[in-house]
Amino acid sequence: MLSAFMQAFRTPDLRGKLLFTLGIMALFRLGSVLPTPGVDIGNVQVCVGQSQDAGLLGLINVFSGGALLQLSVFALGIMPYITASIIIQLLRVVIPRFEELHKEGQAGNATLTQYTRYLTIGLGVLQSSTIVATAASNTLFPTCTVSVIPNHSPLDLALMILTMTAGTGLIMWLGELITERGIGNGMSLLIFTSIVARMPQNLLSIIGTNNGVAKFLTVLAVILLATLAVVFIEQASRRIPVQYAKRMVGRRQYGGSTTYIPIKINTAGVIPVIFASSILAMPQLVAQFGNQQSRWVRWVMDNFSQTDTVYLVGYGLLILFFAFFYTAITFNPEEIADNMRKYGGFIPGIRAGEPTVRYLTHVINRVTTAGSVYLLALALLPTAAVIWLGLSHNLPFGGTTILIMVGVGLQTVKEINSQLQQRHYEGFLS
Repeated sequence: MLSAFMQAFRTPDLRGKLLFTLGIMALFRLGSVLPTPGVDIGNVQVCVGQSQDAGLLGLINVFSGGALLQLSVFALGIMPYITASIIIQLLRVVIPRFEELHKEGQAGNATLTQYTRYLTIGLGVLQSSTIVATAASNTLFPTCTVSVIPNHSPLDLALMILTMTAGTGLIMWLGELITERGIGNGMSLLIFTSIVARMPQNLLSIIGTNNGVAKFLTVLAVILLATLAVVFIEQASRRIPVQYAKRMVGRRQYGGSTTYIPIKINTAGVIPVIFASSILAMPQLVAQFGNQQSRWVRWVMDNFSQTDTVYLVGYGLLILFFAFFYTAITFNPEEIADNMRKYGGFIPGIRAGEPTVRYLTHVINRVTTAGSVYLLALALLPTAAVIWLGLSHNLPFGGTTILIMVGVGLQTVKEINSQLQQRHYEGFLS
């Protein structure tokens, strides 16, 4: 990987793309520490030191690189765009027009991208309003005794909402700039930047605990083993062979080639873990606004901690459900079978048409079962480490963060290698 980066920096145009990408990432981190107007940054630091990153706000805080609990300009991070993209993708099943746009190719996808941008801004307004309201009512930091927003005038609150929403739009634009002019997928790299930025500080915080050095080395070993497992499994795929029959068009012969359909073990990616974490964090978020003495609030607080049995069972079931649900949306056996039949392709030993659909469905169900179990084990890894090491707080890493970091890193290195091959190929006569 390091050799690929070194070769890229020796190539003038790739060096420019890499420097442009690094510059955008640095600008993104600058906005993550720039406070929103109207926020008392000193009180925020005090409250952050007294609180723990848990629940839905903790999940958003991870993807914003700690900017959320800092109430910075980029407090919402990339989460509104991720949520909007997932919603638009899910709506393809419900709204036929969206599915038609998806099948139209580049023009249709451009329209869907525009819808995603509009929805991102709408979600940014909604989420920033919620964050500002919870911060103004001292609900964002329930255990903190100082106010992070001293002035609660409507004009100041509206300015904070406008600033955070504008920050969301700017993050979306920066991500698209990286995709167009830089290296790799812009949105993925911004998430990667947010996670990596907090990792060293959070890991070093373990050293300050009881027997901290041994726990730090143990956590580091767990992270390395999890990284190796993620690299191995994310690179694995089930290849279904496809053979195309020979056909004559005029004097030319087409077909007769053999290819394959690659099916990744983890087809759904990190989406099931994000969905499951978000849904299970909602009860705690709602309970914060309820009467703390009521029975249902106490039950939620007692049973929805990340180490409780109710939470862990629900977490596992939701991951399994969303792994199959999201795979069923993104992988359509009927569409693949129709395209194969249209171009004269078939799976050796399987008849075209309905038998092919049944075979593809059988294969994807078996592969998804293995992928969902892998996701479940990876997601429960931090909780198992917390219980095993006896830490009083959640680990500063998770299966989701490792999966994202390794996945984005592998994809970026692949793109750098592909561009290097385009620029340093050997001629036929050399």
